[in-house]
Amino acid sequence: MTEALSAEGLTKRYGRRAALSDCSLAVPAGRVVGLVGPNGAGKSTLLQLACGLLDPTSGRIEVLGERPVSGSPRVGFVAQDTPVYAGLTVAEHLRMGAHVNPSWDAEFAERRIAQTGLDPAQRAGKLSGGQRAQLALTVAAAKQPDLLLLDEPVASLDPLARRTFLRGLMELTADRGTSVVMSSHLVADLERVCDYLIVLVASQVRVAGEVDDLLAGHHRLVGRRRDPAGLGAGIAVVEQSHTEVQSTLIVRSTAPIDDPSWQVDRLDLEDIVLAYMSESAPQWVLEGQR
Repeated sequence: MTEALSAEGLTKRYGRRAALSDCSLAVPAGRVVGLVGPNGAGKSTLLQLACGLLDPTSGRIEVLGERPVSGSPRVGFVAQDTPVYAGLTVAEHLRMGAHVNPSWDAEFAERRIAQTGLDPAQRAGKLSGGQRAQLALTVAAAKQPDLLLLDEPVASLDPLARRTFLRGLMELTADRGTSVVMSSHLVADLERVCDYLIVLVASQVRVAGEVDDLLAGHHRLVGRRRDPAGLGAGIAVVEQSHTEVQSTLIVRSTAPIDDPSWQVDRLDLEDIVLAYMSESAPQWVLEGQR
């Protein structure tokens, strides 16, 4: 199956500053992908490269097996500020979408506008943040893309509006099988809807993989203070902290942890993300987990 998004050695520089550095990943098609990392990590840059708005400085990126091209009918993009035209009504947005997109699904767009309770006669500038986000998602989805890229689409929404937006996204992916890559700081939201995760830190991919595999393969170990180098094969330290008597480790394991001197706890997705974002995460471990 063609990958939704793949990159090898992908780098984007602005002068001396690297917005994205030596990024390599392969995202399977048909997934809802969460893209997470701190501000300035390169999330928006990666999405803009994927939709053809930016050209890489070096390396390779492919979307659905092809080089990204701006305006491709196969890719829908909703930028961070959920762009809509303030002076146009909801209905005028749909008419414009139908005019510029040969694959436009008018029935889907009108049905989704009705489902979300938007007034077709309302000007976009008068809509709430959640309503603008729903309109932007509808316009992007009605072009029937194979891949939908969403850059922080719920960042400014209240909890109820976020839940409504994410419910609509889940319905969309279930109905159409669209691949989705969505960046967000809100890991709890991603955990509800995503089945694949990419963590970007300092312009580099720190970890990427199936959410279920990441949850199954990461653990918190608590025990007497010791050198983590003695953990054995198949166990890599992601984050560590120590007191005079106790060590607490976040590890990624491909082997059973059967040392009874460790208390072994499961982690949620936010625990894992924060561990990879931590300044105490050893660089050699992160590079080895790409």
